[in-house]
Amino acid sequence: MFIQLNTRTIERLKENLGERPGYFKLFFDTEGCGCNGVIVIQIISEPNTTDIAVQKEPFSFFVDRQQESLFDDLMRLEADENYPSFRLSSDSSLLGSNIRINDIR
Repeated sequence: MFIQLNTRTIERLKENLGERPGYFKLFFDTEGCGCNGVIVIQIISEPNTTDIAVQKEPFSFFVDRQQESLFDDLMRLEADENYPSFRLSSDSSLLGSNIRINDIR
């Protein structure tokens, strides 16, 4: 799996990470959303034992191995220019828009 990041997205992810160490995790959240689930980007202190690394540069990204099949092999993560959210897409689909960051460190 590979996640393409443009310059604006890299800057926005850096801002959210701040000075504290952490990792990013793509997570399909079904808790309390009243729907089939939404993709969120979590900032985590350490990956869980069930998490697998999907990318290391320029940031480390993880996904839970049980959720890996929900994502495509090559995706683009793009920061919204005027809103604090992201869009995750691939050549075959729009995986999520209005994706938010949830810092759970």
